[in-house]
Amino acid sequence: MLIAGIFVGFLCYALFRVLLGGFYTIKPDERAAITSFGRAVRLGDATVTATDQLIPDEEKERYKYPVLKVVGPGGPYFKWPWQRIHKVSISTQAVQITWDPSKAQSTIEAVTKDNLTTGVNGQLRYRVSENNLYPYLFGVTSPLEHVMGFFVAVLRERIANFEDPKGAELLAAATDGEAGDNESGTAVELSEGVSINDLRKNLPLLNQYMEQQCEGTVMRYGIELDAALITEIDPPPEVDRALSAINSTRNQVAADISTARADAEQQITMSKRAVDIATNNAEAEVAPLKELAATLTQVKNEGGSGALKAYLRNMRLPLLQRTRRIIESSTNGGV
Repeated sequence: MLIAGIFVGFLCYALFRVLLGGFYTIKPDERAAITSFGRAVRLGDATVTATDQLIPDEEKERYKYPVLKVVGPGGPYFKWPWQRIHKVSISTQAVQITWDPSKAQSTIEAVTKDNLTTGVNGQLRYRVSENNLYPYLFGVTSPLEHVMGFFVAVLRERIANFEDPKGAELLAAATDGEAGDNESGTAVELSEGVSINDLRKNLPLLNQYMEQQCEGTVMRYGIELDAALITEIDPPPEVDRALSAINSTRNQVAADISTARADAEQQITMSKRAVDIATNNAEAEVAPLKELAATLTQVKNEGGSGALKAYLRNMRLPLLQRTRRIIESSTNGGV
């Protein structure tokens, strides 16, 4: 009788535990996957195949994960005791790029192309991929830690090889033109900056590159990167002071060059105007002579030499009336 009572009590407890613990709900920003005896419930033999070009062909077979049966928001749902519910939040979350569960750090150190160590700070916005939950839940132990390691590795590689696109175009143009133009040479000289300055000026390009390179994290870890926001690139204080001095000098040089160009353009403009004025004055003096020559030619052609002499005699009369002294010279040099 005692054994029967214990059995009945155990049965009631099991039924109560199953009924009470077998119901669950899913929040609106959550999704859930079910495992039976440790094996995830799948949708047949369907698989998620990697099609991203950023993943090498030899690794695509490795990231061929099964499609899980995903439980959407709602409830209450029922599960058997041998089943386990794995809930994940699919809302967009933000994490500092300095996050590392194994150590505390305030910045990410990276080496630039100029062999300068700089600190990088920023944020990552990410969310769990509802269509590829398997790698996030069962692929690796800590998917976010893997994603952060992958992101930091790509970021350091990019910083170490970063070049200012504008400066590279100017250098290429100067090389193609064999540096024959002083203006282009000056522009190239001013554009060849320190890589830290180039990184600071091109943060949007850096963020865009990081987002493109991290698109493969969906297939690898089941995490979609919504945005990469690198907000700070800070070198050590002594390097920052040196960069400030370099930037001040470059700005002063650029200002001096602009002033010199403005003065040169002003002098050129004034010279052109002086030439135009002198040309106009010369043309004004030559014009009456040309008109007189044309008139004399016409008189001679129409009336002959006699008409020309008469014309010259008539033209002398007004001059003779205003003359105070006349000097005549003889053929033998006497006066």
